[in-house]
Amino acid sequence: SMGGMQTWLWGEKYPDMMDALVPMASQPTEMSARNWMMRRMLVESIKQDPAWDHGNYTVQPPSLRLANAMFSIATSGGTLAYQAAAPTHAQADHLVDALLNAPQKNDANDFIYQWGSSADYNAAPGLARIKAPLLAINSADDERNPPETGTMQASLQQLKHARLLLIPASAQTRGHGTTSDASFYAQQLADFMQQTARP
Repeated sequence: SMGGMQTWLWGEKYPDMMDALVPMASQPTEMSARNWMMRRMLVESIKQDPAWDHGNYTVQPPSLRLANAMFSIATSGGTLAYQAAAPTHAQADHLVDALLNAPQKNDANDFIYQWGSSADYNAAPGLARIKAPLLAINSADDERNPPETGTMQASLQQLKHARLLLIPASAQTRGHGTTSDASFYAQQLADFMQQTARP
């Protein structure tokens, strides 16, 4: 999704260098609503941990593992997929335990910077500068970019050659993580690339 956000920005900044644009799991609008609120809570949960020590920790603060697991469950995975994977209390606990016992690969300060870095993202004001054909690919169960807000549809109306491929939600999709599986859009992307290829 961060690559998708960059795609919107690059299309605006270098409009004559692009043959085609395919932003995925993203929107051009500023970081807001639940998407930003969850990122802010993620950062705050680490900063408010005394073990973080204003970034001067010697071991990773315990809140990092908890915050990462909570954010992952809340904003990626898909409602129907989670229901299929954990239809019982015991199965849901098993998934949580797996997340909490997974090796800690993140660094708290890097994590804070990574999730806070999108605070000033907003490609919406420059949309009119995009010239290249654009295929936005999102998932209907994307927890961070929910289609029911209508923000994507309103944004695409400002572009001459843009359309949205909205992958229907199912037990096989993974919410915000759906676009990591190309089988959901491979044919449509191939068609788009063929249509926009230079002769």
